[in-house]
Amino acid sequence: MHHRLAPKKHSFWYNVFMFYIDLDELAILDKKLRWFSYNKFNLFSFRDKCHLVLESKEQGTKNKDERSHISHLTSPISAKQQITTYLKSHNVEIGNGKIMLLTNLSVLGYNFNPASFYFCFDENNCPLCAVAEISNTYHEMKMFFFDKDELDGNTFKQRVQKHFYVSPFIDLDDFFDFNLVIPTEKLEIKIDDYDKDGNRFFISTLKGEQKPLTNANMLRYFFAIPMIPLRVMWLIHWQAFRLWIKKIKYHPKAANQDLQKDVYKPYRTN
Repeated sequence: MHHRLAPKKHSFWYNVFMFYIDLDELAILDKKLRWFSYNKFNLFSFRDKCHLVLESKEQGTKNKDERSHISHLTSPISAKQQITTYLKSHNVEIGNGKIMLLTNLSVLGYNFNPASFYFCFDENNCPLCAVAEISNTYHEMKMFFFDKDELDGNTFKQRVQKHFYVSPFIDLDDFFDFNLVIPTEKLEIKIDDYDKDGNRFFISTLKGEQKPLTNANMLRYFFAIPMIPLRVMWLIHWQAFRLWIKKIKYHPKAANQDLQKDVYKPYRTN
């Protein structure tokens, strides 16, 4: 559900489904499930390249404060290795723990993830941290890290300045307000937007119920909501058109480049 409060009201909700997967079990799922593949074509596929890709060591960085990253490496590195390396940069050692990822899979080879969420646990299944992986329609990506100190009960909470081009109808330096409940049988994630004066102007929620990952359920949801990543991409553009009709302030992608910071897989124009 998305509900815009200002400068004009605009709301919508859609049915979706996502996958909650242990990154250590990808190869097992590939063998176990008829309709799932790991880095190969299938009805549903998990592809490492669709998630965080850190800069290759050969490329280096221009300086230690600059985090421009490339999306292709000379040798494949798994999503588990990538996120583990990212966590180490935030002084988190996953050790023998596990990393669960809530995400969309590729469907018939196509994927788009507006938001994926990593929930990280130690070997005793106690939560260590979380990471939100936010993407825009240019397939740029930004990571938002949640330390254990930001865990309130079973919910990771954080308000942070975006500095990222998510929507052309929201300022780049407004604030995300995250409330990420650790998934169990129920899913409840909320990401609101606040302006620089502290006023909430946008509410978004993601709620759901856990279902077993089986061949039958994968077919069921594929036909219930076919080509869901493509559908999500189309609906984003449809809602953007409706906002444009309502004459909401529009920010071109090329504007305010100085406000786009720490972006992975940056979009490049010729």
